[in-house]
Amino acid sequence: MALMNGNSVDAVADHGGSLGRASALFPQAPLPWIDLSTGINPHSYPLFDLPATAFSRLPEPVRARELAAVAAAAYGAPSAANLVPAPGTQILLPRVASLVKPGRALVLGPTYAEHARACAIAGHTVAEVHDFDALFGADIAVVVNPNNPDGRVVSRRDLLELADKMRSKGGLLVVDEAFMDVGPQDERMDGDVDRGGLVVLRSFGKFFGLAGVRLGFAIAAEPLASRLDAELGPWAVAGPALEYGIKALGDEAWQKAMRNTLNEDAGRLDALFAGFGVEVLGGTSLFRFLRLPDAAGLFAALGQSGILIRNFNWDETALRIGLPGNEGEWRRLEKSLAAWAAKRASGTTEVRP
Repeated sequence: MALMNGNSVDAVADHGGSLGRASALFPQAPLPWIDLSTGINPHSYPLFDLPATAFSRLPEPVRARELAAVAAAAYGAPSAANLVPAPGTQILLPRVASLVKPGRALVLGPTYAEHARACAIAGHTVAEVHDFDALFGADIAVVVNPNNPDGRVVSRRDLLELADKMRSKGGLLVVDEAFMDVGPQDERMDGDVDRGGLVVLRSFGKFFGLAGVRLGFAIAAEPLASRLDAELGPWAVAGPALEYGIKALGDEAWQKAMRNTLNEDAGRLDALFAGFGVEVLGGTSLFRFLRLPDAAGLFAALGQSGILIRNFNWDETALRIGLPGNEGEWRRLEKSLAAWAAKRASGTTEVRP
């Protein structure tokens, strides 16, 4: 994983979702690709007709305020004034990291690599730690909760203790809840931001399956929220994103039904892997995490079948896999896993891209 133990701000390319990279690795793979390398919901929120003004006019401030109110209710934030809508969470990362003066940034890892890069952009010295208690020595501490890629969950009680420590010394705890829509709701921190020392990040596109809409939120005490909002400036969120955010975040029935669907799909994926002797070790209902000695062989075998999953440069035994979106994709995955398992049983699994 890039950017640990230093201030380099080089671009991080260590992400899933790149079909260009997949095609370069596996040029002979059959098309279309099945992209299981991300944690984006394959069952996206239904598309609907937008008013022409969403495209032809600058976004009205009243709609941005309405989005903040709907999001505050959906996430359990104290009020709309605590919400900062943005064109995706990614753009918020260096701005949030700049809320405290340059110091020591510690990221609980391994996790999403862009947090380290954003802290480096903000002038912090960055290191990854694997022990939660080590975060108490940071000036800015970052926890992804549930974690990407292994689904680890840090308790709200422990995070509140860390936030209080950060507040007492003028530091900041950043909790990235990109996957908390499908995480344990008792552990979410959105309602605790007014106590200070804490910023929570929320992603819209993953759970709603609309990553291209580019919408995310920072949730913080009002002074910090106002500062972030001022830095983003007017019209930060595009008109179409406002409309989708307002409708989808307010659709509680869809959200409840989708959580059930995703739980069923995650269970189905676990059972599929178990049938071929592979144990799923963690994840969320949007992605599953596994380890096996020949992870590189499985990654390559699926890639050569036109199925992209996620591998990691920090652990050659680790893989993350998202959910197939339809029965055709489930069948292709099962067929490819069966072929890989048969080669493994015959001792011929040394396949590389």
